[in-house]
Amino acid sequence: MNDTTQSIQWFPGHMAKTRRKIKVILPLIDAVAEVVDARIPQSSRNPEIKELIEGKPHIILLNKCDMADKTVTEQWISYYKKQGIIAIAVDCKSGKGLSLFKDSVKTALADKLEAYKQKGMIGKPLRVMVVGIPNVGKSSFINKIAGKTRAKVENRPGVTRGNQWFTIDKQLELLDTPGVLWPKFEDKAVGERLAFTGAVKDRILDTELLAMRLLEILSEKYRDLLVSRFGELDFECDSYDLLCQVGKKRGMVIRGGETDTERAANMLLEEYRNCKIGLISLESVDENA
Repeated sequence: MNDTTQSIQWFPGHMAKTRRKIKVILPLIDAVAEVVDARIPQSSRNPEIKELIEGKPHIILLNKCDMADKTVTEQWISYYKKQGIIAIAVDCKSGKGLSLFKDSVKTALADKLEAYKQKGMIGKPLRVMVVGIPNVGKSSFINKIAGKTRAKVENRPGVTRGNQWFTIDKQLELLDTPGVLWPKFEDKAVGERLAFTGAVKDRILDTELLAMRLLEILSEKYRDLLVSRFGELDFECDSYDLLCQVGKKRGMVIRGGETDTERAANMLLEEYRNCKIGLISLESVDENA
């Protein structure tokens, strides 16, 4: 089989256009809120963001925190704090953690607020640009924080195509931008992690190979969750045989007694993405230190 991610390229024209728009709009922005997937905080960050935002105050929203390993998420929050970045764990669907957002913006912009005060400009709204790769929950975040469904939301990568301003209250305005990915994944693991969570479209990947790689990771980090979900498994075998075992546990057997590995792979990925296997983080601070 081919390398899972060696040929992945995802940089449609609208994403290149977004980068140009960010450059143009940046002078009007006070801070940047970056939405990432709490299960893969580093892999779901655009590596070009730091350069694009040119030193603007930065807040990271670790979205889908209810699907991630809570201990690992806390470690990431500490990791970013050491870098001078405020990070908060949120779930944009339920609204968990979002009550901390406005205060986090004020903390990040404390110097600017003091400058406004000295100039008699108290009450001037703060403008925050919301960025992130496709399918991490930018629009869901804006909808929830605004208290009404105003941004287009769909559980499919890349549905928000144009910049949109949203007035949250008298003190806060948000700018939503389309998701931005980079031209190619130089790190195979980054591409895999994005594929596991659904940020990369399934049709450009080998689903069975992807499921096998996921099983390798889960066997190393969350073996107990696999056993709890699928029953006793022989972890001494290779990832293909492990996928066969998982499929047989679910009765996915075809003529001749062989496992329907395609069905098993789709099932495994779906159950991971729907958090049915458990609370799982696929990358740790130690791996990115």
